[in-house]
Amino acid sequence: MALYPSLEDLKVSKVIQAQATILANQTSPAIESEASDAQRASGLYPDLQELGDYMGLDLNSENLEQNMALVPVLESGQVTSNQSGMNNLVAPVTGNSLGLHRAEIKAGIREVILCKDQDGKVGLRLRAIDKGIFVQLVQANSPSSLVGLRFGDQILQLNGQTCAGWSTDKAHKALKRAPQDRISVIVRDRPFQRTITMHKDSTGHVGFIYKHGKITSIVKDSSAARNGVLTDHNICELNGQNIIGLKDSQVADILATSGTTITMTIMPRFIYAHMVKRMSSGLVSLMDHSTPEV
Repeated sequence: MALYPSLEDLKVSKVIQAQATILANQTSPAIESEASDAQRASGLYPDLQELGDYMGLDLNSENLEQNMALVPVLESGQVTSNQSGMNNLVAPVTGNSLGLHRAEIKAGIREVILCKDQDGKVGLRLRAIDKGIFVQLVQANSPSSLVGLRFGDQILQLNGQTCAGWSTDKAHKALKRAPQDRISVIVRDRPFQRTITMHKDSTGHVGFIYKHGKITSIVKDSSAARNGVLTDHNICELNGQNIIGLKDSQVADILATSGTTITMTIMPRFIYAHMVKRMSSGLVSLMDHSTPEV
């Protein structure tokens, strides 16, 4: 007679013990989901606590909620208004946010073709910074706005001429000398800017304070704080819409009427100051503040 049970007997014994444990713990708490209900009903798998015993993992529901916050998403990609699941979120839970697409800063370069209007204008004002040429102003309903140029875009070439090292005056003279019906412009998307996506809390706020478009304070443990908003930066866009030159009350209205998820485009204050230097309030009022198409 063998002194020890065979390997096969041990396996059978383990299975019987596991099934007995499952039946004894059918009423133990678990994460509410259809999958976990099916697993408990079938008795095929141990519950989360038993998985911890088998695998050495801490898989209790409290830890799962802290580290794997799940937020319901509508088919349109908008986060639902269940604020309790959103309090600890960083970044968007989906890439389907319309504001995120409108605000996207794309890598690489692109070509746009401009045509002058009846007055021989393209509605573009440029600025030289660090030996580069950048878009300072895009006039509303102008040829430049129609092709999607934005504040902060870098102009790399005009009709085959490299713009590096040009002065502001030279860039404007090149535009003036350009042909009426075709101006080839090679553009890099807003290299000095970055986008930050945040979620509103139950009061409808994302957690930063601004004055004249400049971020002055961050609310502790807010969505703005968790997602990396910095003070001494200027807001350039909200969900892709240019807000430069708008009053703080107008910016507040845009924030209030935006969806649950907001993507904000910001620029360091010292660069922004160079960008808007010598730009009068009259010029700023001509800026394109329309909502960009996707």
